[in-house]
This record gives sequence, structure tokens and C-alpha cells, in this order.
Amino acid sequence: MLRCLNFLERPDGGVIRVKGEVLFDSDDPTTQREAEIRKKRLHFGLVFQSFNLFPQYTVLRNVTLAVELLAKNRDRVNARAARNRINADALTLLDQMGLSDKAENYPHQLSGGQQQRVAITRALALQPDILCFDEPTSALDPELTGEVLRVIRGLAEKKTTMIIVTHEMSFARDVADHIIFIDNGVIVERGRAEDVIINPREERTKRFLARFSQN
Repeated sequence: MLRCLNFLERPDGGVIRVKGEVLFDSDDPTTQREAEIRKKRLHFGLVFQSFNLFPQYTVLRNVTLAVELLAKNRDRVNARAARNRINADALTLLDQMGLSDKAENYPHQLSGGQQQRVAITRALALQPDILCFDEPTSALDPELTGEVLRVIRGLAEKKTTMIIVTHEMSFARDVADHIIFIDNGVIVERGRAEDVIINPREERTKRFLARFSQN
């Protein structure tokens, strides 16, 4: 679903055979030219489940690469000035994520939690309207999950708009304004976090939450 929001995939149903569409400002961007789709894509920052960092680049380069490519397309004359500004902004973001001392490190030199924080920083560097998280803690050891959830909680406190796919129900209850429970690609239940998690209406939601509470 998140990859459809980011226009990396089309909502054609796949194995589930459920048809759908993604409307952005009431338009279907997938019917537009690729250049227009790229512009729409910038409104969404996607943080991948398995980090998807470039192993051959430093932390700083991972954060600045996409921003530099965008700046190069917009202003070829002042490329050096743009690069200096982008690096400075990236270093500020890394400092906010507690990674200022890791800027010149490579992904393999970081813990899983640190890599996920770099991935979040990379998404933030593009200044998206909406941050999309695909199971941001599922690839982490339990002791590293907390540090990433703290970062996301901090973003929520700053009123950052986020869409988070997660099975961390206690975290979702505490952070989310609105929860959508999806089963087999179909929305089963939606509503305020406390309503869906504490007082679910649908039997499918109740069964899922019962299984979760037993784990």
C-alpha cells in the first residue's frame, strides 16, 4: 500500500485481485507522464522495512544523494552552493537523530537501529508532506526497537504527518490519531486509536487483537 502511495507500484490488485486507485489532489497520477509522477512522489517520504541504504556510500551521502539530484535538476548554475547547503542541512538532521558522529561511517558499521535512523533522516531531508513507514521495527532486535520508536514518537510530538504500517499495537495506541485495520487488502475497521484497539467492533479485529495480547 505504501509503495502505491509513493507511486513505486500500481494498485492493480496483484495476488489479492482487489482493484483500486491512488488519487492525489483528486487526480490519478499514474495516468500522467513520468515527470509529473516524480513531482508527486516528493510529497511522500518512504522509510523502508529493511533500511535500503546504499552500502557503498557514507551515512552523509546516503542522506544527501536524492536531495542533490533534485537540486541539480533545478539549478545547474549554483551547484556548489547548493551542495554545501544540503550537506549542512543533512548534518543538522543527523545531529537531531543522535548520529552526528556517524556521518562518515558506512552502513555496515552501524547497528540496525542506527541504520533505520539514517533511513528516517534520508526521508526527512526531502521535506515530504507525509512520512511513510513500512514496519520500521520488524528488522530490528528487540533492544533496538525502542530507539526507533522513540524517534517516531518525537516526530509525532512535532505534529509530523505519518502513515505507519506496524504490528506494534501498544505503540500504535499511544501515538496514532487514526487506525485502519486491514486484512487481505481490505479495510476491516477504522477509527480513533482507543476505539479500534480497546473497543473493536468487528470480529476479525477482535481475533487479531486477542492473538496479539496472548503474545
